[in-house]
Amino acid sequence: MSRSKDNRIFIIGAGFAGKTIAREMISNKAAGEVAAFIDDDIDKIGTSIDGIPILGPIKSCAGLLSTPQNAEALIAIPRASTEKLKEIYDILRQAEFKRIRIVPAISQIISGDAHFIQTRDIDPQDLLGRTPVSIDLKESLSYLRGKRVLITGAGGSIGSELCRQLLSGGAERLYLFGHGENSIYRIDKELRKLQKGGVGDKATIVPIIGELQDREYMFFILKRLKADVIFHCAAYKHVPMMECNPIEAIKNNVFGTKNIVDAAIDSGVERFVLISTDKAVKPSCVYGASKKLAESIVLSSKSPKSDFMVVRFGNVLGSRGSIVPLFKEQILTGGPVTITHPETSRFFMTIPEAATLVLQAGGVGTGGNLYILDMGEPLKIIEIAKQMIRFYGFSEEEIPISYVGMRPGEKIHETLWSGEENPVQTDYPKIMNLGKNSCFAKEELQEFLKELTWICFPKGENSKLYRNRIELRKTIFQYIPTVEVPSNEPKY
Repeated sequence: MSRSKDNRIFIIGAGFAGKTIAREMISNKAAGEVAAFIDDDIDKIGTSIDGIPILGPIKSCAGLLSTPQNAEALIAIPRASTEKLKEIYDILRQAEFKRIRIVPAISQIISGDAHFIQTRDIDPQDLLGRTPVSIDLKESLSYLRGKRVLITGAGGSIGSELCRQLLSGGAERLYLFGHGENSIYRIDKELRKLQKGGVGDKATIVPIIGELQDREYMFFILKRLKADVIFHCAAYKHVPMMECNPIEAIKNNVFGTKNIVDAAIDSGVERFVLISTDKAVKPSCVYGASKKLAESIVLSSKSPKSDFMVVRFGNVLGSRGSIVPLFKEQILTGGPVTITHPETSRFFMTIPEAATLVLQAGGVGTGGNLYILDMGEPLKIIEIAKQMIRFYGFSEEEIPISYVGMRPGEKIHETLWSGEENPVQTDYPKIMNLGKNSCFAKEELQEFLKELTWICFPKGENSKLYRNRIELRKTIFQYIPTVEVPSNEPKY
């Protein structure tokens, strides 16, 4: 992450993160020159750190630096609330800094090991939703010290963030598993770059290209890897896309999960954590049904050597294919911003916070239990659209908002648990326990999977059912009657 030595950087915040990054930049001239700190602490203003002056307060000082030539701002206040970040961002934008960067959340640098290489451009998701919970990541990851950890879907939004945070966990090895070579290549390269920049411990990083649906391979590779802990993030997840490809959703999300669960039992994995979704609650779409089934497979699995558990949460801000990158694209091309319904709302959490809580739940959870992350209050999609329009410097008059109607399988509102489920607060903030919550009895689950097998795989006398989408919908509806059955579903 090279910078011209003429590049002048104003660090917002003269606390431990700001000081650490400034000292790193002093020793690495290519990163740029620290022109000054800007802080609100009256005891710091007018002093200096390593010869770098501390100016302030932020509100009045940044305005004096309007349009500084070749100047960037770097917000180094990892404990700042969402409201405070919004205030600082508005001040810096008015001061017309050419670039505004931010350090990671407090959970990732709790021990003071902030690094310049971790900084990134500020994003709308940093200013949306609630203030993330602060957790001591190193303490939460103590159960992974010296372990071999496998992350499926390691190149995805949640999987890749788990990988970044796992760098600080003291794991012996990180296995990056996925079937997309480009996404695995990118996260593998990023993690090695972070390690080179001094981030985290020296875990061995092993990229693995593979397919969950290949049952024999899953047994083979888990025997070879001897993984102690598995975080199963991989899934097809885009609702409209899966409504068009329902059999692939079942093959990947259901039978792929069964394959890795059975292989994990066979290889003696200690802990297995499935990442699930609020769309598994009274699902209306095939994707939701596939995750409900995946939850049941994991929660009904038993082994004297293994703990199998599920962590369920709602949407994460900024994930690939989600509304944040979509709205960004629409706004920067002049609009309109498209929304399905004016009342549509979703639970949202930042990707780093979700990953941190997943890692913590994986350590404190016990086998057979389903855990829910407390997502706070749901956000209206229309409000997110309006905030993003303002973030990019436009007014609602300049960027129109258009309502396009609900798509197949979508709900106006999501819930994190059903009326029959009873969440109990754990001793850990933002983590609730739904208990041993397998959705189906063992015999019912086996029969359901058997019927789906006939449709998803060519099986002798039942080959006439192979890839029959109408039969798939009928079968799912028989066991999960909340799933919508389109009247115009094609046979193949």
